[in-house]
Amino acid sequence: MNRFALWVSRGVTRVTGAALGPYQSAVIRIGFSATWLLFLLREFPHRQEMYGPDGPWSWDLAQQLIANNHAFTVLLWSDSQFWFETVYVLAALSSVLLMLGWRTRTMSVLFMVGVLSLQNRSVFMGDGGDNVIHLMAIYLVLTRCAQVWSLDARRARLGQAARARGERGPGPDRVGPALWFVLGLVLAVATGAGKIGGGWLGGWATVFWGLWAVQGLWWCVGRLGPRAEPRILLDVIANVVHNAGLFVIMAEACLIYSTAGWYKIQGSRWQDGTAVYYPLHLDYFSPWPALSDLLAAHGVMVMLVTYGTVVVQVAFPFTLFNRRVKNVLLAVMMTEHAVIAVVLGLPFFSLAMIAADAVFLPTSFLRRLGAWATRARGGLFPGGGRPLPEPRGEQPRTPEPAEHTHVGFTA
Repeated sequence: MNRFALWVSRGVTRVTGAALGPYQSAVIRIGFSATWLLFLLREFPHRQEMYGPDGPWSWDLAQQLIANNHAFTVLLWSDSQFWFETVYVLAALSSVLLMLGWRTRTMSVLFMVGVLSLQNRSVFMGDGGDNVIHLMAIYLVLTRCAQVWSLDARRARLGQAARARGERGPGPDRVGPALWFVLGLVLAVATGAGKIGGGWLGGWATVFWGLWAVQGLWWCVGRLGPRAEPRILLDVIANVVHNAGLFVIMAEACLIYSTAGWYKIQGSRWQDGTAVYYPLHLDYFSPWPALSDLLAAHGVMVMLVTYGTVVVQVAFPFTLFNRRVKNVLLAVMMTEHAVIAVVLGLPFFSLAMIAADAVFLPTSFLRRLGAWATRARGGLFPGGGRPLPEPRGEQPRTPEPAEHTHVGFTA
């Protein structure tokens, strides 16, 4: 009984005492925001046909669908061309800022708004990769994904380093409160005009007003200092929400692979080992016909890839408790998605899945990756200055090893 109580106590301390997986959450933040940004840039010439007011999925059809499923999209607030262009540009801008980790709490919400607005405007334009981005954009709001590899973390460490040297730290934050006030004003106008379902209380209005209120509370309590009891309490709550959100992201990735694998098993073409052969002969999935014909001409390779795909997808969730096997399958799956991006011409689907897979990458590998990126940046920009040390901490023995740090976001 004493051992069980000690085990429970350690588990509670780990979950509440730190936001786990800082490098994993940072890499999925960068991965999904970069994928969405590249998609918006790639489809910029076709944006009118996909999401514009005069697209194939008409304004009236979109309104009828939204009225039934209560999905959120700001593109139905107005049918003007100017509003559409503004939303599209802001969606791309929020992706850039989230990728850089600037005002990450706010940008994660704006990133979610951009993703939901465009995808829910024309629901039949997406594929599996869009569905993954759709879900992960919501989950990222719950995470403290700017603890490392972000402008927010760099600004926090610069302030800490200055105070440690006895120097005066950065001045009062003016950008955060100003951004919070402007977004609150926009939210009030939209809610008062009835653009957000549920009125002032209910539906999406509750979600956005709740996030806005929490943001203001975090900023106010942060002025009391890191050792103040209200700040400690909010840190504990934020850690619990972050760890829960990270767990949901991992569970979602496992669910995607397990359901895909088990559905494949039920198909006759996957059972006889020929399923991969057929998409290689579809014009839609053959950006490089010569390469597709070369792969399809080798029956043994087609059979191995077909069976290997099913085995890897079904087995992956069960390998999370064995770090070495998990890492091997993780490398296989990422390689497979890279091949799919080239051979089948599905780059954004593959990037989305690779970003989802990245949540399982070992912390040691991600730290080395960050060190390589720092050295590469130093080679390209010799005058960029000495990089700040990354935060260090305990590495818990979990399927997703992570190091904890108390460096968080800013407003």
